[in-house]
Amino acid sequence: MASRATIEARNPVIDVQKDADILAAATRLAGEDLCSIADLSSAEVRAILKLGHEVKRNPREYRHALDAKQMVLMFEKASLRTRLSFETGFNTMGGNAIFVDQTNSPLGERESVADVARNVERWVDVIVLRTYAHDTITEMAANSRVPIINALSDFEHPCQALADFMTLEEHFGSSAGLNFTYVGDGNNVCHSLMLTGAQLGANVTVATPRGYSPDIEIVTLARDIAQANGCEVRLVQDPQAAVEGADAVYTDVCVSMGFEHESTKRAPIFRPFQVNEALMQKAASHAVFMHCLPARRNAEVSDAVLDGPQSIVFDQAENRMHAQKALLLLLLGGLSNTPSFRGAPGIE
Repeated sequence: MASRATIEARNPVIDVQKDADILAAATRLAGEDLCSIADLSSAEVRAILKLGHEVKRNPREYRHALDAKQMVLMFEKASLRTRLSFETGFNTMGGNAIFVDQTNSPLGERESVADVARNVERWVDVIVLRTYAHDTITEMAANSRVPIINALSDFEHPCQALADFMTLEEHFGSSAGLNFTYVGDGNNVCHSLMLTGAQLGANVTVATPRGYSPDIEIVTLARDIAQANGCEVRLVQDPQAAVEGADAVYTDVCVSMGFEHESTKRAPIFRPFQVNEALMQKAASHAVFMHCLPARRNAEVSDAVLDGPQSIVFDQAENRMHAQKALLLLLLGGLSNTPSFRGAPGIE
């Protein structure tokens, strides 16, 4: 794992107050939703990551950026990193976070999702959702006048992917041209990683067992974005070939929340896709290992890799907070309350 000094050397300070990507994103994204990485342009993804690095480097500069703002988190699924990183990040910028546990009462059960949105929008400034069905996210967004953030659905996990590529930038300086390999289930995390990698110019290879490939609409969209950005998205079924020369190797659980009933069926299918020391040896010597966590130790990844020197999983977890702080600043117009941004073009 790289030292903080090394990371800072790879990410030189930029003048964020004059950065064209950040200033344009602050104007375009204010009041918008983030349901999918596809909601963002390549420039807007770059802006979030640039601002994420800045917020991480100078947190005190943003401690009053969201004064008196209210954020509600409505979660149908259990959470450690997502909940704490959102709550802590929002609180450290002057806002107040409210958590509503929906694990025993899914959204839409007691009253319609539309009615929930029309109530909640009158009390808070942003709604963060962690749901089983992606349709819940999009329906809430269609009926809410305040921004909706997808904090995980069965189709995407955009905040995770933003933090992951922020972490890659810390370790490599840039995502452009990186060879990024995902091994495992073509799930929600995989979808967001494919889109984000394509937006940033990374070459993305996805290795899944037959029948567990990512959604074809996501694949098509990611390839279109990749073509525009001079990179490529490949799908393969051989994990050995997929990691050959990779700069980053990523995996996730093969049984996502909501699919626990398939555990017995999936275990033997995904066994050859375990990321272990032998598989990592096929990657580049400088390769890093990544996982969104929680991990099922010695299932999709061996202890030796998860706890080894190539693992940057806890850097990823840390950066959830910083990437999400940057996103919240842009969606809620928080840069106008930041001293260094006052008077910047387009910042009111």
